[in-house]
Amino acid sequence: MRTKAIFLGLTLNLATAAAAAQDYQLVPVAEGLDFPWCVAFLPGGGLLVTELGGTLREVSPEGVLGDPIAGVPEVYRMSQGGLFDVLLHADFASNQTLFLSYAAPPADDNATEILRARLVDGALVDGEVIFSVQPRKPTPVHYGGRMAFLPDGTLLLTSGDGFDFREASQDLGSLLGKTVRIHLDGSIPQDNPFVGHDGAHPAIYTYGHRNAQGLAVADDGTAYLNEHGPRGGDETNRLVAGANYGWPAVTFGLDYNGAYVSPFQEAPGMASPLDHWTPSIAPASLAIYAGDRFPEWQGDLFAGALVDEEVRRLDLEDGAVVGEEALFSELGRRIRDVRSHDGYLYVVEDGNDARIWRVEPSADPDPATPATNRQPATEPAPPEPQPSSAASR
Repeated sequence: MRTKAIFLGLTLNLATAAAAAQDYQLVPVAEGLDFPWCVAFLPGGGLLVTELGGTLREVSPEGVLGDPIAGVPEVYRMSQGGLFDVLLHADFASNQTLFLSYAAPPADDNATEILRARLVDGALVDGEVIFSVQPRKPTPVHYGGRMAFLPDGTLLLTSGDGFDFREASQDLGSLLGKTVRIHLDGSIPQDNPFVGHDGAHPAIYTYGHRNAQGLAVADDGTAYLNEHGPRGGDETNRLVAGANYGWPAVTFGLDYNGAYVSPFQEAPGMASPLDHWTPSIAPASLAIYAGDRFPEWQGDLFAGALVDEEVRRLDLEDGAVVGEEALFSELGRRIRDVRSHDGYLYVVEDGNDARIWRVEPSADPDPATPATNRQPATEPAPPEPQPSSAASR
């Protein structure tokens, strides 16, 4: 187990946050994963984990990694494409229903899709594709692919802009660069914001996104999203139905060649982010902490960072980000997923031979040792070289 407590005092909106660091220990849950992307928690204490190459595995409560589960659809595995999210139905214990998002082939005409299936006796059965992002595209990048339930039981999916099609993010006739909202059978809710609008796709919930890989819904129903910028301009946003989040008309980032994507960072009618990062941290996931094990974290946002190889805690007060904390950098790995469950955080490393960690409160420390000076109980192994280019996000 590793123990650590650090705090970065950052100035945000001219206000410097003051918060008490939380002591924690990192407890290993599973290891030996191949580019894991997402975890979901099973009744009884186990979990499911997706691997980008197209495998879904079960991890037992004892940490035993199972064989690949049969019945997973064929995925387009290239660059950022592969198997993405797994989301369990609210009544999974009785109906065994789950949802998978993934890049669907063929290579020259691929798309983000959602499969609904049941997990029965270690295999997926009754699989049905309930949604496919349109138009399809030839690029193997910027899929989005995160899913979350809203309190009314509808499902949100993030869709990336496909990289070469950034202008589609502002096109209400395209599902690229959007979040979409659907019923669990794939049908369109009639109260979606653009139902009945000429030329608009009725599944659109919000638009003006680049490549959102973090999505989480708070207990009060507020949905939050984070997304990759180009060179800088990563964003965290609070989602409001029908809102335009600006990409590529407004952005805090530059193009990869250093040119301006847009000269504007804000514009009338376009929502400004809660927080943004320049240079990029490459936010790849988002969780909202709920529980009493870490009282200082209650209601805060946690973003897994690929480039910075850490998790960023965004301290939320009255709906505003007032501070930021860097956590778990001692792992020395890109962080793909972060989840809140049963009062713990779970952190999922990216890459080969990746691990899943549970974040627990540490044992009572020696009061003579300042928290910021305590060292990990075990020094982490040197990090493997990992790609940090846009194509790896």
